[in-house]
Amino acid sequence: MKVEIYSMNDLLRTAKQEIETLWNHAPEGKHIKTGDIRKLSAQLFREISDKDIKNVFALCDEFLEEHNWELGVIAFDWAFRMKRNYNEETYQIFYGWLKKYVRGWGDCDDFCTQDKSLFTHIIEWTEDKDFWVRRASAVILIPAILHNDYDGIDPFIISDRLMNDEYDLVLKGYGWMLKSLSQIDRSSVEQYLIKNHAVMPRVAYRYALEKFDKDTRKKLMEL
Repeated sequence: MKVEIYSMNDLLRTAKQEIETLWNHAPEGKHIKTGDIRKLSAQLFREISDKDIKNVFALCDEFLEEHNWELGVIAFDWAFRMKRNYNEETYQIFYGWLKKYVRGWGDCDDFCTQDKSLFTHIIEWTEDKDFWVRRASAVILIPAILHNDYDGIDPFIISDRLMNDEYDLVLKGYGWMLKSLSQIDRSSVEQYLIKNHAVMPRVAYRYALEKFDKDTRKKLMEL
């Protein structure tokens, strides 16, 4: 795809047209794949002439205002591409997006491809009244954990704070985070589960041990 982008409206219009094309070519009864949306996002990102973080985030805002899943994936992908330029204002912008635009687990998890540099702020998210924000406090750490790039982050602080949250999706969120961590630091997660097995809700507990070997899973489930 080669397009000439002259304005924000042109970019949004092109994105909508390309998404419609993807839908028209999707197999009957099938959804567009997130990977295809990300490929489109990469193509469109190259067409943004002014990649100053303020301009890119303004474009993200315009896309998010459409309240459309595909456009939201693109917006969050563009925001992640700017991670080298994050600054003190970035946290407030992301928090605003989270509160305004994230209304489902898919939105939440797309948003949570953001950078680990927000960790000092997201501890506060564990006490937010919006449960999507609380889920995001755990899920946002997963990319950094899986890349073994989480120096300065203690994921167990988040799981401690979310331990007995009233919402299953929050419990599953921090369980998913612990499952990811078990792939990098198996021993620490195993000891954490042993220590907390009596208080951790089973839905989070089961998520957390999914990547352990069969014998270890059996041992932990018997606690």
